Amino acid sequence: MAYTNLRVHLIWSTKDRKPLIADEFQEDLYAYIGGILRKRKHVLLAAGGIADHIHLLVGMHPTQTIADCVRDLKSNSSVWVHEHFPKLKMFQWQTKYGAFSVSESSVDSVMAYIANQKEHHKKLTFQEEFLAILRKHGIQFDPRYVFE
Repeated sequence: MAYTNLRVHLIWSTKDRKPLIADEFQEDLYAYIGGILRKRKHVLLAAGGIADHIHLLVGMHPTQTIADCVRDLKSNSSVWVHEHFPKLKMFQWQTKYGAFSVSESSVDSVMAYIANQKEHHKKLTFQEEFLAILRKHGIQFDPRYVFE
């Protein structure tokens, strides 16, 4: 038996950062994503974002990799959007994503950060926010390729 506490802050945007995540279905999208996670033995601890991107705080089960989890979330949630909102046939997620480990002592502050996305983005764009998070976590990157 493994004893784990794997908390991961996941972030990604819509393709080309198009503002396609409407307030009218945002909470339903998060609930659907929570269901995908539960089926894979993960736990959705927090979800938030604005029209062009999403933040998730996930309690990961050790049997699935982060890459596989994100792939499943993106593909299944895209299908859900297309089925429930036919006018959004152009809806896609960007290819890249960010995944950041979160210590148990930081869970509350990350949850508050995710809950405060609408207010936060009155001051910063998604691009500015994402680059700041990469820097905060000491991740090396070439800004020319971050948002492909």
